Amino acid sequence: MQSLYHDEAIFSDPVFRNLNATEVRGMWKMLLTSSSDLRVEFNHVKAASGKGSCHWEAWYTFSKTKRPVHNVIDASFEFREGRIFRHYDNFDLWRWSRQALGPAGLFLGWSPFLRNKVRKTATERLDKFLGRS
Repeated sequence: MQSLYHDEAIFSDPVFRNLNATEVRGMWKMLLTSSSDLRVEFNHVKAASGKGSCHWEAWYTFSKTKRPVHNVIDASFEFREGRIFRHYDNFDLWRWSRQALGPAGLFLGWSPFLRNKVRKTATERLDKFLGRS
């Protein structure tokens, strides 16, 4: 994953917003090294004229709650110089929160409060992983 991103890459998804190349590389390293049971499948891969997309799904145990998660993601890409320049993942954060957080996610996962809490916690975790906190 480290070599796939352009040095000026930007990544964004419903949790991690507007990460730069260093941050997105760190995010993938953090996520991939912290999971002991991650399984990923992808399909519908398309690429043409500097753009691309794919559908991918991830199954893993959310470390904080030990709850199983099946995340369904649609990704879009822009490429520059043969590497990912822009990467946008889209998934249902409420669906994710219901699985990862249980009752709190079910009842509050749609709310700006919980969404912002999830984003803040993820950003703090990434900052710590990158040695910035």
